[in-house]
Amino acid sequence: MTGNCNTFSTIVAEAVSGSHVIKIDGYSRIKVLLRNGESLTSIPFSVAGHSWTIRFYPNGDSAESQDYLSFYLILDSANSYDVKVIFSFELLGKNGRSVPSYSFTTDLRTFSYKGSLWGYNKFIHQTVLEESSAHLRDDSFSIKCDIKVFKEIYSQETKGVHKKFVEVPPSNLHQHLGNLLDNMDGADVVFEVGEESFSAHRCVLAARSSVFKAELLGTMKEKADRPIQVDDIEPAVFKSLMHFIYTDSLDVTAQEDQSREASEDLVMAQHLLVAADRYNIERLKLICEERLCESIDSSMVATNLALAEQHNCNGLKEACFEFLASPSNLLEMMASDSYDHLKTSCPSVLKELTTRFLPPETKASEEITIGLYN
Repeated sequence: MTGNCNTFSTIVAEAVSGSHVIKIDGYSRIKVLLRNGESLTSIPFSVAGHSWTIRFYPNGDSAESQDYLSFYLILDSANSYDVKVIFSFELLGKNGRSVPSYSFTTDLRTFSYKGSLWGYNKFIHQTVLEESSAHLRDDSFSIKCDIKVFKEIYSQETKGVHKKFVEVPPSNLHQHLGNLLDNMDGADVVFEVGEESFSAHRCVLAARSSVFKAELLGTMKEKADRPIQVDDIEPAVFKSLMHFIYTDSLDVTAQEDQSREASEDLVMAQHLLVAADRYNIERLKLICEERLCESIDSSMVATNLALAEQHNCNGLKEACFEFLASPSNLLEMMASDSYDHLKTSCPSVLKELTTRFLPPETKASEEITIGLYN
């Protein structure tokens, strides 16, 4: 008796995604200074091991597009092979979210050499960003570029009968643990945070946080028969912290609350970063740090810079310094309500800021330096 062994081939495409936000600050001045065909280029950024830049033409890249803003994605690194990409440009509103009317995604594009570029010569009409535009904030706007790089396309051979009898579902451990948090089955510890109480499970907290492990299971072990008082954390922040510990994700219901302003989400990210650092939950800390890096403005940069210095967030610190490299942004920060706190709590940061961006030989630098320390 003989049997047949069938073979099958599957075409597999592996993709790596990333994004970059470019902020156009002082748009009205840039529009006047640069003529049709003249452009500005972003700093290089990396996605999938390749270096990229974004080129911006405030008055279009040609006579045909002189009434539009042109944006192009450029491959900024040399490669020995074609880089296949799908990318999008989208205008971000004042709340940091995409404006659907001005979001465009390409088909698959090939970048064959350093300097290859693809984009939109008529991305946004200039009337969309007039002085009274709802999309401008302090004469600035931001464009987000999402990039998906297809790293490898190959054929994968499979032997056997091409029939699938069992479908294995994705892991839902986070859902079960989330239900455990909601139902409080078997909870053995209670935290009192402000006027609210939170029940939890010592073993789950200890597995996720070395600080909780020391407090609940180690030599610092708290007595099981009395609630643990938690100071200096708001109940809403502690609730989000617990949600992340049990599910390894942020509380989606809170994020999707339409009544919450974008600024409220950023303040929550600041508080969560502090809580994550306090309990040594590194992934949550990095998620909050990334969120703050993506939404830096003049009103919050001083607070973010103080957080970065106090909680060892080097990425956030560098993002703040990059933002403050613009003299206008620096002056606006100095006029913000949170600047006095930065001066008193982190004087070393001001010294580093002065060293980096304010050469002492210029009169303007002297004036700004005096303002920094007064």
